[in-house]
Amino acid sequence: MSQFNLEEKSAPAENDTRQQIYFIGDNVPLPEGATSDTLGAKAWNLTKMATLGLPVPPAFVLATGWCRQPDAVHTHWPEALQRLEQLTGLSLGDSRHPLLLSVRSGAAVSMPGMMESLLNIGLTEATLPGMMRLTGHPRLAWDSYRRLISAYGEVVAGIAAAHFEADLDDVRLANDERELDFAALRDVAKRHLATYAREAGEPFPQEARVQLREAISAVFASWQSAKARAYRELHGISHDIGTAVTVQRMVFGNAGGLSGSGVGFTRDPSSGEPFPWVDFLFNAQGEDVVSGRRSAQGHNELATVTPNLWEALRQACAQLEQAFGDMQDFEFTIQSGQLFLLQTRNGKRTPQAAARIALDLWEQGVIETATALERTRHLDAQALTLRRVASTDGQPLSPLARAASATSGVACGEIVMDEAQARVRKSAGVPTILVRRDAETHDITAIELAEGLLTQRGARTSHAAVVARQLGKVCLVGCETMTLNEPLRGLAFGDRQLKEGDILTLDGNEGIIYFGEARVEEQVPHELLKRLARLRGT
Repeated sequence: MSQFNLEEKSAPAENDTRQQIYFIGDNVPLPEGATSDTLGAKAWNLTKMATLGLPVPPAFVLATGWCRQPDAVHTHWPEALQRLEQLTGLSLGDSRHPLLLSVRSGAAVSMPGMMESLLNIGLTEATLPGMMRLTGHPRLAWDSYRRLISAYGEVVAGIAAAHFEADLDDVRLANDERELDFAALRDVAKRHLATYAREAGEPFPQEARVQLREAISAVFASWQSAKARAYRELHGISHDIGTAVTVQRMVFGNAGGLSGSGVGFTRDPSSGEPFPWVDFLFNAQGEDVVSGRRSAQGHNELATVTPNLWEALRQACAQLEQAFGDMQDFEFTIQSGQLFLLQTRNGKRTPQAAARIALDLWEQGVIETATALERTRHLDAQALTLRRVASTDGQPLSPLARAASATSGVACGEIVMDEAQARVRKSAGVPTILVRRDAETHDITAIELAEGLLTQRGARTSHAAVVARQLGKVCLVGCETMTLNEPLRGLAFGDRQLKEGDILTLDGNEGIIYFGEARVEEQVPHELLKRLARLRGT
């Protein structure tokens, strides 16, 4: 794929760089005045990846200033869309050669999962046959269509996700949705259309440009969502900076065969160990991994099935670290054996990982001494001390279950199942463990109130797990042997029945859940402290 850069496409009369539209693609130079504040960090980093020769799908970017007056942008983006159509040889809404788009948010400051994205924009009853002809893949077309209807229903029309999940459950029964054939997915799509019409009070829009316009408006509007505002208040981020919106050509991880989507870190974000840490799903789109509603596999399956692609991903990780000078959190899609990179940003990490990564990069000459000192200045023996579960009276503890660990450490507390109960117990001075079916970012306030997060579904790299890691919370996800009875405020691990108020211990170091309060011991990382002392010259 050719190298992509930015080109200014159109601007309001006042020529405010924050109210312009930029194009990623076609080997044009970055326009003067463009910055990460203008483009948002996501689009800015896309341009940097492209200059490395990494495969990035073409896009146009609606700069952050439009967030203040999003209705005004709709007269300006059609010119950039035309350029994208010319570059790809496809056309939005065309019945024979349809262009499909993703619409993604991206502020200047990383806010993982706090704002919305929409995929598969441009699929309609008219463009479905064209997509089938272009790809020769009816299953891909129907899978993408049913995903669009449900996501658009949630984000644009405000329909509860549970309605669409129920449609899917009625068709898949006990099967994994990735195993459904095109006929079953067509059934799901038809059910989703009926659900949308019933819940929204109007039919799902069948005009591709209407879809794009409403998707852009919804992504801009998500800057003011409750979870986004809560995140900014927790992290001292201004409410005034706004988000950019990136409109990008779709690539499809749900195309079957050697296709899939993943999220990864160039190093382990819990320990800092120098090898890629990846969650991946074959025959899936990126939202399956980051949404927190699906469990994902680690990188072993990807490396086993397609070692060449795994090696290409490892090489990309090395390039990203050299270029950005830090551990990266990246998203990628593989479509029919071809790798595409969709995002990169500096990854959230534990204090232990922060120390090791900074020291490793300094010793490798990737970052300067001053940078390493700045990244580790707040780290001392207390911050780096590890908490580990200890046996009681020499007897091994009996675990309730195991799960994927997204964050190291140990957390113990009463089970709570929503924000309200977490707040009540917090005000009483009682530590809690938030237990949820899915690892979703709308739980950010509850996650902040609790000591740890345990979920039945979700991946280590889901947005909620990333937020939990950033907040310093122990997080275990994808505990598939756990079942929840939310109406009765109960849960079970096999035959063991528990209820809200019972005590759990989460061992994030080993990925184990224990009943009751386990004894905890502290472990001082002496070798890491010695390396820090050498850096500081003490």
